[in-house]
This record gives sequence, C-alpha cells and structure tokens, in this order.
Amino acid sequence: MASSLTKDSVTPGTPGSEKTFLGHPRGLATLFMTEMWERFSYYGMRALLPLYLVAPGGLHLSAATATAIYSVYVSLVYLLAMPGGWFGDRVWGPRKTVAVAGGVIMLGHLTLALPTSGTFYAGLGLVAIGSGLLKANISTMVGHLYEGRDDARRDGGFTVFYMGINLGAFAAPLIIGTIGENVNWHFGFALAALGMALGLAQFLLGSRHLADRSSVVPTPLSAEEKSSTLRKAAIWAGIALVFYAIVGFSGHYTLNWLLVPMTLLGVIIPVMVLTRIKRDRDLDRTEQSSMSAYIWFFVAAAVFWMIYDQGGSTLSIFADSSAENTVFGWEFPVSWYQSVNPVLIMALAPVFAWIWLALNRRGKEPSTIVKFASGLLLVGASFFLFLAPLSIAEGGHKAAALWLVAIYFVQTVGELLLSPVGLSVTTKMAPAKYASQMMGVWFLAVTAGDATTGLLSIAGVDLDKTGVVTLEAMLAVVAGVAVWMYRKKVRTLMGDVR
Repeated sequence: MASSLTKDSVTPGTPGSEKTFLGHPRGLATLFMTEMWERFSYYGMRALLPLYLVAPGGLHLSAATATAIYSVYVSLVYLLAMPGGWFGDRVWGPRKTVAVAGGVIMLGHLTLALPTSGTFYAGLGLVAIGSGLLKANISTMVGHLYEGRDDARRDGGFTVFYMGINLGAFAAPLIIGTIGENVNWHFGFALAALGMALGLAQFLLGSRHLADRSSVVPTPLSAEEKSSTLRKAAIWAGIALVFYAIVGFSGHYTLNWLLVPMTLLGVIIPVMVLTRIKRDRDLDRTEQSSMSAYIWFFVAAAVFWMIYDQGGSTLSIFADSSAENTVFGWEFPVSWYQSVNPVLIMALAPVFAWIWLALNRRGKEPSTIVKFASGLLLVGASFFLFLAPLSIAEGGHKAAALWLVAIYFVQTVGELLLSPVGLSVTTKMAPAKYASQMMGVWFLAVTAGDATTGLLSIAGVDLDKTGVVTLEAMLAVVAGVAVWMYRKKVRTLMGDVR
C-alpha cells in the first residue's frame, strides 16, 4: 500500500498532512490495513467455525449445537461493541483500546489453534472480547483524521475504509478456509492469528500518523467511578465463578449452562437498552417520537439479521452435507461460499450508490421506509429460494452450488437496501443525549437476531428443515409488509427525518 501514498497539498493542520493515502490523510492507510487484516482473521475463523464444530475431525457436534455456538459467538461480538466503545470513551482512549484489542484477538486465535477442545471456547471468548473492543473504536479514529464534520473527504474516507473490511472478508475464506479444510483445522486458526498479528504490527508501526485526539480519553472515569465500576465487575465475576463452580463440581454442567444465559442476554439487553432510552425523561417530545419510530426499524432489523447471519451457519452446514460444491467439475472448499457476499458488496455497492443518486435527481428515490421494507422482503425471498435446494436434498440428491450462490446474491441485495439505511437512520434519529451510543444500539439489532437463532437451536429446532425455513421466510415478508403498510404512521413519528 505504500505505493499508493503520494505527495499532495492538504489543509494545514490536518492529521498526516505531509502525505496522503488516495487523497486522504496518511493515517487512513494505517487504519485501512489494520481493519483489513483484522477482518481477514475474523471472517477466516468464522468461515471455519461451523464446519469445524460439526466435522468428525473437529468437535463433531450436532448441526443444532453448532448453529447455537456460532449464533452466540456472533451475537457476543456485536453485544460487546457497546462496552468496547465505553472503554474507548472512558478508560483507555480509542488508540490504546484498539492496540489492546488486537493483542486479545491474536491470543484468541492462537488459543483456537491449540488442538484441545477444552481451550476452544476460551479462544472464542477472547476473539469476541477483542472484536468488541476494536469494532467500536477503529471507526471513531477514522473520523478523527478529518477536521470537523464538513471535511469534504470524510464520506470518501469511510468508503475507502469499508473497502478494507470487504477485501479482508473476501480473501479470508479463500486462504484460511482452504488451509483449515484441506490441511488442518488448527493451522487455519493459526493463520487467522497471523493475519491479526500483521494487522497489529501495521497499527503499531503506523500509529504515529493517526490524529492526536485518538490517544485522548474523552470522558475519563473519576476515581470514585473507577472504584465503583471495579467493585461491581468483581461482584458479578464472583457470582458467575461461584455459580459455575457449583454446577461443575455437582456434575450437572453441560454446554447449555453457558449457551442459554448468553443467548438470553442477547435478547434481554437490547430490550432493556431501548426501554431505558425510550423512558428517559430528558428526551423532548420530538426525540420521544423519533425513538418510537426507531423501534420499528430495530425490530425489523433484528428479523433481517436473524435470517441473514444464517448464511454462515445454517447454509454453510447444509452446503457441507447436502450440496455439490463444484464448478465445471472442480470441487472447492465449503468455506469459499463466505467470500460470495463481500465480493458482491464490492461489485454492487457503487451501482446502488449511482442508482440512488440518479433517482434522487429525478425526485424518485425510494424513502428510507421503502428501502427497509424491500430489504426485509428480499431476505425473506432468499429463504423461500432456500426451499429449492432443501427439496432437492430431501429427494436424496446433492443441490447445485448455484442455488446457494443465488441465495447469497438475494441476501446481499437485501443487505445493501437495509444496512446502509439502518446506519444512516440511526445517526439521524438519535436523541442528542445518546448521539454517541446509538450506533452501539444499532449493532444490538444484530445481537438480538443472532441470539434468537441461538435460542431456537438450543431448543432443538432444526433450522434447515422445510417447515422452519418457510416460517422464517414468512416472518421476514410479514415484517416487510408491516413496515410498508404502516409507513405513514412511522413517517409521522420520524418527524423531519427522511
């Protein structure tokens, strides 16, 4: 990437003003490469995870248990983004938090690489904690590179940054997935650790190009707050330790003793957070109205992510057992399916951006509500499409790979309709008091959706059966239709936000 750095004239005082990266502050190169390698490690491990959990050479668990573990893991990553942001704001500052997070993620992948089942879940926990710490803070540092909200390069900088995410996500299954499936599962996890090590080295070496305020703790804890926080954390940790010690020594411990509380927290915490914000008496009438509208979007998004994220679990496990994973007679690793979404995102995102601009000029761009409803309808349609390969498999045949590619394609189009709109509407509808916290609230929709999938799996629901897939597809379609039918009411609640 060094060859992309060029001399350029920029506004004096801009962080990294000596050189630029594709016309942006040089620090963007550091954050781009850090995020790319972190996503490489994250998505590579995630592509292997459900396959390793069900493989005879892996943990050899049932598909339902594997889906529950995968769903809990993904929900935890997004749930921990909120305390991760809190650490950046109140304890370490974004730069130190990201550095620590990179070390924790690398340690987690190395723990996963150990050939023992006992350390596997500890490794998953470390990766989830590190990802939560990093996710909330690295994007903040991208914003720090620009002088004020009116810097014309800001939106473009985030676009470049998110390209790094998709490049890492695209390459990871092709490299880590191939090594993990064809050579050794634990070598694959070790390769994910190497990816994070490269990202961490890039960050530490290039951190001098970051903005000075990325090292600042915006609202540091007072001595009293720090003492109170440590005391409460110690109490809760002690309660958990005693509880699990009793369960373990009594001989009653099973994996569900860990999975069930985590999935319940993934559903309960989002509800508690939304309820607390909605009932806050400091919010004025307009903000209260906006939050009422936002709850519609939040619930709809949770339904969307519940289905969408099964692309990495239910669909992947189905492909492993019931799909003909070949192209022109050449067999490819199952994990490669996880590269379909990022490559489609990179190809289609500019097309969608162009379409919205063209329609906007003509005054015909669909409203936020219509885009959101369309995303739900499409993710529902993707599971109706899933019924075809399920039917083929039930007939004793292997389903063609193109069926799965078609499902991922429809889901990606739905994501491009819903996800950017959700991010945008979250920032627009956030009450002033919660402006910095609302992005974490949006991520809780992913937590709620994945936690619901986890609860269904723990309850013994077989998520790749025709009846269940049909019900999920209908739920998404009904949610999409409901958002569209009540669009006038929601638009009224939104006030001036469009």
